[in-house]
Amino acid sequence: MGSLYGIIQRPLLAAAAVAAASVSVEMPEKLSPSKSPSSPDLIKSSPLNDTHSSLVSNISVSKLSNVSSVTRVHVPVPDIKKYWFSNLGSEIAANQMSSSVLSSVALQNLYQSAELVKAHKSNLFTVSVPTSASSTEEVIYRWHLPHPSLTGVSENSTDCLAAKSRTVVVLLGWLGAKQKHLKRYAEWYTKMGFHVITFTFPMSEILSYQVGGKAEKDIELLVNHLADWLEEEDGKNLVFHTFSNTGWLMYGAILDKFYKNNSSLVRSIRGCIVDSAPVAAADPLVWASGFSAAFLKKRSVATKGSTSLKESITLVSESKPAVTEAALLLVLEKFFQVVLNLPSVNKRLTDVLDVLASQQPKCPQLYIYSSADRVIPASSVEAFIEEQRKTGLEVQACNFISTPHVDHFRNDPQRYTSQLTNFLEGRVFTCCHNCKS
Repeated sequence: MGSLYGIIQRPLLAAAAVAAASVSVEMPEKLSPSKSPSSPDLIKSSPLNDTHSSLVSNISVSKLSNVSSVTRVHVPVPDIKKYWFSNLGSEIAANQMSSSVLSSVALQNLYQSAELVKAHKSNLFTVSVPTSASSTEEVIYRWHLPHPSLTGVSENSTDCLAAKSRTVVVLLGWLGAKQKHLKRYAEWYTKMGFHVITFTFPMSEILSYQVGGKAEKDIELLVNHLADWLEEEDGKNLVFHTFSNTGWLMYGAILDKFYKNNSSLVRSIRGCIVDSAPVAAADPLVWASGFSAAFLKKRSVATKGSTSLKESITLVSESKPAVTEAALLLVLEKFFQVVLNLPSVNKRLTDVLDVLASQQPKCPQLYIYSSADRVIPASSVEAFIEEQRKTGLEVQACNFISTPHVDHFRNDPQRYTSQLTNFLEGRVFTCCHNCKS
């Protein structure tokens, strides 16, 4: 089957034209000089040299301090011999950088593990895997080690810290999310003592989706990486934190691959947090709303919140998008009415939705949503929650009432992190709750 873009080019081009007209005000910003490579927020992988500018795996290394309960953490990187490397930390001996290809055992071990020893530097160890050999503009995912200055570490909390240090929280981004958008979530988790993987899809991969194509291969890469890490030793765990329907469907695709490749991996999942999702159906309007919000960003009505429950209900039921957004929504809805009914796409989507509906891991779930969400209706989230509870699963939920789609953390960080802490330490890692009591 050809890509979706090739099959239905006209409606997509029309949608792109509408989007371009609406976002033209951002062009000067997009065309401005990029950040200096020294910027801590820079997530692009720089080419090794003019000749070797293909696939780059970027690493920043620092020794982590004040971690008494763990001495070694393994960070496997899949098929690293295929990747070029640059910008290695100053602590790596110069003679180890003489080759542009990671072929030696010493360099492979350097990628696979990080020694946690006492030091005074505070930078996080991260592993970045680029999206493709032809583009280093955005990485597929990054691995972040626990923060070196873990707060609240004491003898009484050793068991809790050890449990967290054996856990990877996988953050699956929303449509249009980039690594920088997940940074605040990753930082919160690493300060709590967790490993974190931040995984995002470039918009281009979604628009050119093919069953079995690059997007699914990227998920396969992540699945293999997680499987390698879990199989190194017993007692390791996963927690998934998904954003919007895009992140939730990625979670379903990962579960599907776990079941097909090695179903025992599913038992390592200790908890799942679902932010601003789901709509558990192939609804063209929901897909159109998601893409419209991703195209228009802050100009979309989907980004508008409210101040009360009454205002939230009024906002969702009466607030209308601008003419430009309404036109874009109409085009996108027609587009997805065709796309979602393509036999191969519909079958793949149905398989993933079936896994999410009836084959969830036997672990606690937390749903964070809002009555003011213009992309994912609160009623759809609540209906799915009830279905999950009927299967006997432990489900918690929190309606933020007035916050927009995937914007709950930014609008009310104290409440958001409180929900995460209570869920993780009270339901997922009960040893942490026992340490406090």
